[in-house]
Amino acid sequence: MYKTNYRTRILIITALVAGLAALTACGGGSGNRREGGAAAGDGEYRPAAFASDDDFLDFLEQAHLNYMWEGAEPVSGLAPERIHIDGVYPDDDADVITTGGSGFGIAGLLVGIDRGFIPRREGVERLHRITAWLARADRFHGIWPHWLHGPTGRVKPFSPKDNGGDLVESAFLMQGLLCVREYFKDGDADEQRLAAEVDTLWRGMEWSWHLNGEDVLYWHWSPEYGWEMNFPLQGYNECLITYILAASSPTHPIPASAYHNGWARGGEICSEAVAYDLPLLLKHNGAEEYGGPLFWSHYSFIGLNPQGLKDRYADYRELNRNHTLIHHAYCTENPKGFAGYGDDCWGLTASYSVNGYSAHMPVRNDLGVITPTAALSAYPYTPALSMKAMKHFYFDLGDRLWGRYGFYDAFSQQDDWYPQRYLAIDQLTVAPMIENGRTALLWRLFMNAPEIREGLKKLGFTREADAPAQPQTLPQTQP
Repeated sequence: MYKTNYRTRILIITALVAGLAALTACGGGSGNRREGGAAAGDGEYRPAAFASDDDFLDFLEQAHLNYMWEGAEPVSGLAPERIHIDGVYPDDDADVITTGGSGFGIAGLLVGIDRGFIPRREGVERLHRITAWLARADRFHGIWPHWLHGPTGRVKPFSPKDNGGDLVESAFLMQGLLCVREYFKDGDADEQRLAAEVDTLWRGMEWSWHLNGEDVLYWHWSPEYGWEMNFPLQGYNECLITYILAASSPTHPIPASAYHNGWARGGEICSEAVAYDLPLLLKHNGAEEYGGPLFWSHYSFIGLNPQGLKDRYADYRELNRNHTLIHHAYCTENPKGFAGYGDDCWGLTASYSVNGYSAHMPVRNDLGVITPTAALSAYPYTPALSMKAMKHFYFDLGDRLWGRYGFYDAFSQQDDWYPQRYLAIDQLTVAPMIENGRTALLWRLFMNAPEIREGLKKLGFTREADAPAQPQTLPQTQP
């Protein structure tokens, strides 16, 4: 069915309801709400009201995925590592693309196509450009680096010795690409060709090379430095999808023992820790008391559906929901007394911070910085709490937080810090994860891939067949 471009629809809706905005908006905000719509800091129009929560979520999804659609690096069509509205790039990296963030962005393009925000033919053309560029870009045993120069496709070192294959970022990239393959594999001839292009890239990835002769995967390999980065992938953190894909590979698979002995540390991954009466279930690396940053429950689950997914170590629905609820409870308690924290202002994850980039988390690294993606991308796990945060960020703080590609990366009311800057890895999980909470679109696509089904079975996972997203019923009220 043809779907009207959402931006057009919302302008019509806004015109009808703007006069009633003051009456329909609920109280309790910070006084920053603008009646009748407002121009955000970079000139993007911000409607003052929505006809329903579904329309509100449509608007948020489209704004955030536009980082990948309208804001893409022009040669590759992929996601810039960062977009600074102020135009200041201290490391001269405006044309550098990020492979992992691009995987999230590719998943977001499917959301845009499926909801009619992006014309299907134009979306397919963009995805062809992406697969062609990835096929000729630098790869190392079929694995892409963390960063690449968009205009040339040549590697940009992420750190001095990190100038080769990055297995984890490549896993995030392929997770999104496999969703593309599944979405278009039964389409017309051009769409089937796109699916075949993805399949060729997938089959070229030498996952088993990254075992380095051991029973555990290693994150990095460099043609110049070999294995000197020496970073074995042992859980729990954001890297679960790497083992799922490596075990599922039709050409270069790893044995199940690498998952159980490497990732799961021979069973030592399990945890008895409880925070706010919620079991963590797994030992979060370096954050065993309260859990790590919330991106750990997002990045691997763009395509991997945790609903009904279990193995001998955890129930992944419970794992991710508890992780999220612990963050919410911590920010509501606010033991460090930071301004702004509360029931409707929560979520700690890796993002820009007042003094550089930081992986924010409860207690151990709480710097008074809230990152909107943390609560937004948790929507499949805590829809009511996430919606409350979304509305607070948008209606109460939107004058400072909202711009061309949705909410800016991070903010601190404690330090009166509201930079107009974006990071791909935060911006581009929003649309996919919200959509998973609404329709399970990406979860259904990824979990339908035959190799993934076999790989999960191989590793000992069980799952409820085609387990749906299970959002709570949300009241259709104006904030």
